[in-house]
Amino acid sequence: MSSLIITQLKGIPLVKEGDDLSYLLYKSLIRQSINLESGDILGITSKIVSKAEGRLVNLNSIKASSEAKLISNTIHKDSRLVELILSESKEIIRATPKAFIVEHKLGFICANAGVDHSNVEGKDGPPEDWYLLLPENPDKSADEISNVICKLSGIWIGVIIIDSHGRPWRHGTVGTVIGTSGVPALVDLRGNPDIFGYKLRITMVAAADELAAGASLMMGQADEMVPSVHIRGFPYPLGASSTADVLRTKETDLFR
Repeated sequence: MSSLIITQLKGIPLVKEGDDLSYLLYKSLIRQSINLESGDILGITSKIVSKAEGRLVNLNSIKASSEAKLISNTIHKDSRLVELILSESKEIIRATPKAFIVEHKLGFICANAGVDHSNVEGKDGPPEDWYLLLPENPDKSADEISNVICKLSGIWIGVIIIDSHGRPWRHGTVGTVIGTSGVPALVDLRGNPDIFGYKLRITMVAAADELAAGASLMMGQADEMVPSVHIRGFPYPLGASSTADVLRTKETDLFR
């Protein structure tokens, strides 16, 4: 492919628990006259996946532990929110008033375990009491969406579920893959020649993350109401993959 085309999927209604997300996405493709082709990919914000899967939590349902209360005094967050973050975490990496960084249960390092408050509306009561957790198993969610759309269209597509993560050495967030179906998290180019015939020795491309960053740019972060994009022209073949492929273990982490 000589071009990468990322098209916003518009008109997707606000997603709520129990919605058939795969069908909503497929309807949007039809409405925009996008005929799926082999190798196409859908990029989907984790937020609508979490909403469809009922991952909303009201802080009033959370009882803070003594550990959460102790941490909340240090980082100046509601102890119930700290407890919610801890429930989604395997390990605390850094806890300061500026940042609460943890290793999520899914294995990636992020702020607040991905517990989110933006563009979140609860079932009742004050909106400030409601928070949204990440999907419980994003790879599985991506697989399920891909399988349903394949049944509806007859075309097997890739799916990436995207969350916005900060970076330790740069300001700003960037779209990052937390779930993938068919889209390779890593593309191993070791042994391939460069333009001068030198064989690459260490080059492994985080292809799904690179794609997620571009998709996130088109979806936006505020009131754009574009929770998904259609992608055509991904330069690598689709195939079996897992987000775990791109995650460093604690033993191979360069900073722990």
